Amino acid sequence: MSDGNEPRPLRKARWLRMLALVVAVGTLAVGGKAFLGTRAGGSAPPAAKPTAIPVTVAKVTIRDLPIERSGLGTVTSLNAIDVKFRADGQLQNISLQEGRDVQAGDVLAQIDRRPYEAQLAQAEAAYQKDTASLNNAKADEARANRLSQTGAGTMQAIDTARSQVAVLTAALAGDQAAIDAARLNLEFTTVKAPIAGRVGLRQIDEGAVVHASDSSGLVSITQMAPISVRFSLPQDDLPALLAGQAQRELAVAVDSRDGTRHLADGKLAVIDSQVDTSTGMIRLKAIFPNQDQALWPGELVTARILIRTDRNAVVVPSAAVQNGQNGSYIFIIKSDGSVAAAPVKTGPSVGDFTALLSGASPGQDAVLDGQSRLANGSLVSPREQPADGPATSGNAS
Repeated sequence: MSDGNEPRPLRKARWLRMLALVVAVGTLAVGGKAFLGTRAGGSAPPAAKPTAIPVTVAKVTIRDLPIERSGLGTVTSLNAIDVKFRADGQLQNISLQEGRDVQAGDVLAQIDRRPYEAQLAQAEAAYQKDTASLNNAKADEARANRLSQTGAGTMQAIDTARSQVAVLTAALAGDQAAIDAARLNLEFTTVKAPIAGRVGLRQIDEGAVVHASDSSGLVSITQMAPISVRFSLPQDDLPALLAGQAQRELAVAVDSRDGTRHLADGKLAVIDSQVDTSTGMIRLKAIFPNQDQALWPGELVTARILIRTDRNAVVVPSAAVQNGQNGSYIFIIKSDGSVAAAPVKTGPSVGDFTALLSGASPGQDAVLDGQSRLANGSLVSPREQPADGPATSGNAS
């Protein structure tokens, strides 16, 4: 502290020294700040531009989507029979060839005809005998009528003659029936194919004695064309199936069980009248021409039925659709090269495409891969999807 009685020259000298010190400190502070600012400015690199993320894109397009349902099915013949014998006797000849196709009426085997030829001859002889007796009875009746008219005959004689004619007429009818039965049995000695189809393995050899009562037959014949496929679908598909069937015949395609080969195309023939309560499935039957015999009875196949076609659907490759906490979305490329996450409402998926019910417009570019590195506003470097992109075939889900 300065003394108030201090001489004026001393006070002035002290103030001058303090002023010089303040000026020196201020100068050092300004110089140091400028020095530090110069060093900082010289060493800091310029701000780097954000790096564009490479992504594959595809356009949102419009196309028709065939909506299909598929299920595992079994090929079933429309007719499959075991050819049985209808006459007793020794099997003299087998003319069928195993594994070959036959037509209805083709001869398969021959049973010894001689016993049945003898029965036919016996029935015909009885018929001829009763025919002669009937002619004689009719002559007796005519004579009795003439005698009665002249008063020389009696009514009893007329009645007797008429009764004899009736008896022999009935006997003659029985003889004709015996002839028909004998001819039918004789015809049964020739075993013919009752339907057209493919012959299986024969179950008996030539020379064996066969009977109409035998449990085993000669051979099995399976109809190959046309043929059916039976398969099942969930009961939830029943309304769409009924609606589609009311408008047109529903097309059914059949592939191999593993889906690698297309086998045949046909039409839906039958929707079962009830749902299987144990499985919740509805059974269906489709018919196929099968002229090339691509379908084989008992074969397991995959059946695909076209229930409708969604015309002019807005679609995008399914790889573009992402699922988040708030639902489905896709990344859309904006005009400035950045992306924006667009919420979408999805429809059915067919093959590699998914229908978009809302949230996107045809012509927009959607990101197909690399979505895990993207966020709203991310800068991207798009490249077009290769020409051999997703196909449209497949089931709708």
